[in-house]
Amino acid sequence: MTTHRLLAAAALLPDGWARDVLLEIGVDGTLTGVTPDAAVLPAARHAAPAKGPVLPGMPNLHSHAFQRAMAGLTERAGQGGAAAEDSFWSWRQVMYGFVERLTPPLVEAIAGQLYVEMLKAGFTAVAEFHYLHHDPDGAPYADPAEMSERVLEAARHAGIGITHLPVLYAQGGFGAQPPRPGQRRFLHSLDRYARLLERLAARHRADPQFRLGIAPHSLRAVTPELLRDAIAALDALDPASPIHIHIAEQTLEVEDCMAWSGQRPVEWLMANQPVDPRWCLVHATHMTELETRNLARSGAVAGLCPTTEANLGDGFFPAGPYLSAGGAIGIGSDSHISVSPVEELRWLEYGQRLLQRRRNRLAGASGSVGADLYRAALAGGATALGRPIGRLAQGARADLLVLDGEHPALCGKSGDTLIDALVFAGNSNPVRDVMVGGRWVVEEGHHHAEEAMLARFRGAMATLAA
Repeated sequence: MTTHRLLAAAALLPDGWARDVLLEIGVDGTLTGVTPDAAVLPAARHAAPAKGPVLPGMPNLHSHAFQRAMAGLTERAGQGGAAAEDSFWSWRQVMYGFVERLTPPLVEAIAGQLYVEMLKAGFTAVAEFHYLHHDPDGAPYADPAEMSERVLEAARHAGIGITHLPVLYAQGGFGAQPPRPGQRRFLHSLDRYARLLERLAARHRADPQFRLGIAPHSLRAVTPELLRDAIAALDALDPASPIHIHIAEQTLEVEDCMAWSGQRPVEWLMANQPVDPRWCLVHATHMTELETRNLARSGAVAGLCPTTEANLGDGFFPAGPYLSAGGAIGIGSDSHISVSPVEELRWLEYGQRLLQRRRNRLAGASGSVGADLYRAALAGGATALGRPIGRLAQGARADLLVLDGEHPALCGKSGDTLIDALVFAGNSNPVRDVMVGGRWVVEEGHHHAEEAMLARFRGAMATLAA
């Protein structure tokens, strides 16, 4: 049943740009009809006009929501040890100290503010890679899903779609090394983890804005047997649901995996699991040419977070060879030192330009770098989140952006050149309106709950500062 209609003078559809597109939206938040060249149709007379070009909303495939409150707090040399040793691993020590102070209300306030920022920037769905499960002593809350529920409530209040990925974390390093004190809030046995999944599935499976998946944190955090059994527990609930894992982010991780197994992380995973489009391999920064080709051919999504990967000094993903081999990509804001799909796409391309000292490195079929990357991230992000999003097509969720066509960066531009300008021309946000699941959550640049969310976030930051 169609409940309302939107008429877009220009909209990006799966087969390209179209004019006078009538978007019909059902009561459940799905698109019941997408009709180009519809200005003369009787139904179009009753449609609300979109006040600018319309794009599908961007999925954010990798988020650690609580880290939004850390942004800017880890940029002093030597915080995690000697300044000369500053790296991902010293940053991680600072993060472990930070999570000791987080309570469920603080996590909800931080996530709420983050999700408002995502929506205003053009992210309409998020994969929350959620590993903060227990109290500061490592004991479960009275409701073992307490922390997950706080994140889900923040997403509901903000109006963003969510694929919730409870993290499985059980050991401190390859070869069943004991966990460290800073990891105690993350840890689960298989039985407790399976019960958490069952509880979340039972509570939320009827919500069209929700999808459940799992996130074995990394190969260093789970044994091969635990990885196998966790996937079996997920399969019992939904054998098509997403599986996300951090992998090959740092060279030390690659070296430690080699010492443990004789194989590199991506190599080991591909040899020991049926990696397919259900999987999202987050970062996958350090791969050989063979690993790169094999990952591309698997259909799995490479989850790329260029601003976080730059902030942590991870390295450069082999984007050119991977995309040339047909690999799928999506983007995430990860630690949220930036919350912008534009900046993630821009720095994905710029990293390759800096490496190769050439321009326009990641152009695809259209030849327009920004447009090709945007399309690739839509498709890969939708696959990684396991939801019918990322496209304006009948049966998909009505998740979309209306751009301000008169914004200085966009005025006078159309078609793929418009997306190129969105990605590469300027730093002010040209997103005017945002719809998620058929509901306007951002109008004229303002989120419906931004004042209340910001007040709660300010209170949370004051508490943490004290």
